[in-house]
Amino acid sequence: MKRIVLCGSRKFKDTIIALGENLKTKGYEVVVPREFLVEMNKKDHARLHFSEIAKPETDAVFIVNEDKGDIKNYIGPNSFAEVAMGFWYNKKVFLKNDIYEPYSDELIGWEVIPLKGNLELMEKML
Repeated sequence: MKRIVLCGSRKFKDTIIALGENLKTKGYEVVVPREFLVEMNKKDHARLHFSEIAKPETDAVFIVNEDKGDIKNYIGPNSFAEVAMGFWYNKKVFLKNDIYEPYSDELIGWEVIPLKGNLELMEKML
């Protein structure tokens, strides 16, 4: 069973939880940010989620980068740190949508995979 760690802005909480449920029905083991389910401070949440990315059994990091207001394909600072963790630990890193322009040099250089909404592409690559 492939293991995917979901990441994204708290603004996208409902989308992330729904995506996690969808992926579970397809047979994936899914890790959703625990702060969405249990109250915790930012420091503890970040350490816990980073540790999930670092686990050897984690196959991929999936960043839910929706539009946030007028900002296309938004990736916040914490999610960008999670991208970097995935890169560092040699995990496949997927973006739900397209490249977030302010971080395009790193995202392209680190070979992050923009799915542009096509989850089937991820399924073929895992």
